[in-house]
Amino acid sequence: MRKPFRHGARRGRPAASRWVRGAAVLAAGALPALAFPEPSWWWLAWAALVPWLLLVRSAPTARRAALEGWLGGAGFMLAVHHWLLPSLHVFLFVLAALMGLLWAPWGWLAHRLLHGAPGAGRAAAAVVLVPSGWLMVELVRSWEYLGGPWGLLGASQWQVPAALRLASLGGVWLVGWLVVAVNTALVLLVPVVRPVTGAVAVTAAAACAAAVGGAWLWAPRPESAGAVRVGVVQPGVVSGYERRFDRNEELTRQLAGHRPDLVVWGESSVGQDLTRRADLRQRLAALSRSVDADLLVNVDARRRDQTGIFKSAVLVDATGPVGVRYDKMRLVPFGEYIPLRSMLGWATSVGRAAAEDRRRGTEPVVMTLPEARGLRVGPLVCFESAFPDMSRVLVRDGAQLLVAQSSTSTFQRSWAPEQHASLAALRAAETWRPMVHATLTGVSAVHGPSGAGVGPRLGTGESAAVLYTVPLGAGTSPYVRWGAWPVYGSAAALVLYGAAQGVRAVTRPGRGRRPRSVRTARG
Repeated sequence: MRKPFRHGARRGRPAASRWVRGAAVLAAGALPALAFPEPSWWWLAWAALVPWLLLVRSAPTARRAALEGWLGGAGFMLAVHHWLLPSLHVFLFVLAALMGLLWAPWGWLAHRLLHGAPGAGRAAAAVVLVPSGWLMVELVRSWEYLGGPWGLLGASQWQVPAALRLASLGGVWLVGWLVVAVNTALVLLVPVVRPVTGAVAVTAAAACAAAVGGAWLWAPRPESAGAVRVGVVQPGVVSGYERRFDRNEELTRQLAGHRPDLVVWGESSVGQDLTRRADLRQRLAALSRSVDADLLVNVDARRRDQTGIFKSAVLVDATGPVGVRYDKMRLVPFGEYIPLRSMLGWATSVGRAAAEDRRRGTEPVVMTLPEARGLRVGPLVCFESAFPDMSRVLVRDGAQLLVAQSSTSTFQRSWAPEQHASLAALRAAETWRPMVHATLTGVSAVHGPSGAGVGPRLGTGESAAVLYTVPLGAGTSPYVRWGAWPVYGSAAALVLYGAAQGVRAVTRPGRGRRPRSVRTARG
């Protein structure tokens, strides 16, 4: 006698397993975040995508794989930006879910190439196309209005000399592509269903290792071009613009007699428009005379002409502001402006979003310091140092020294200060130009033309003025000359693959169609 069919008994278990699997995908997507500072487990990045890719590969359908690409992407974005939670609160989860959608096509692509038992051709395609798809995701999310390129996977290798040498060839993009390629090769080895698949995976991993080794041994290096002495002033946690200015002034005077070529203050170090405050202009001019060097300060204030609030790098010499100013061009979404404020303005009620939109600058600026033997300085403000193209443009315009003025005081006890400071190593290595990362409250750091650290790093608990002897680099790096060619190559590979699949579908329309199921009278 047949047992009666209980409808809920069979459906409960698959539903529960889908929820468990979804949670596993979220966790797997978050795993690569540990490769970034502060943990800085850089070695983990070379295998951190394997659990996520294995789950995507084993998805029962391509649609489910796309869903798991989305979930993993949301987990990654949430983990990399978790330090924003005190500022954005629940809105961070909304943003992570929206940004995670960028990984849905990547999940579909990875499943298509990796599922089942791929042969040599599909395995080889996977090693090329899965990292290419990842770079397309990073390219799209690097758009400033989507939050910018914070947490690019290649940036996790900021302290690895061989990876920095790769960055000089193809930027952070080339490093990230190789990291994902190695992860893909490892997935093809778990388990090895066909010997030919294993051979392709081993060959691909060996090729990536050879690329890294070859870059280390034979990639061109920057030429030495002397050195400059740069003072970095970090006042520490000081409440109020006036007290912060006083502390910056006090620390800067400690550099008198040490003959710096330039003294750099952090972001928002001056809280009043200097055209309105003659007293501040006079104090800065006197300070420049006392240390016998130009000052690069940062003004965060409403303009006298009422055009709005700007963040500006301002050069000051012994006579006062010299009239050369760089206005920040790329603003932090929600921190400095709210995209589509008429629709998303409610974010100010659930977190510390910008109450008023700051104004944007219109063009990059290279400043010349006559008193420092004509040194040409390219300033950036805050998270602009995360954009590889901005430092590249400054170097192409003649900058010899890159300077990023920053402040992460809102996120003082989080991973953000270390993550931000690490970007200076990549920008220096990419361009063959040293970079000074000066902050209000840490972490401040200096990196030479090869990306190697110069002198001590100033942590979040320090208030000090430190003089660095910064080596200058000469020559044009391959990345500065050719730009983000790994991105262009990845896009071309994906277009060719799509075209090939389209031609195949047209010329062999019957292949892959499943026979229609037939329900019989008894079945």
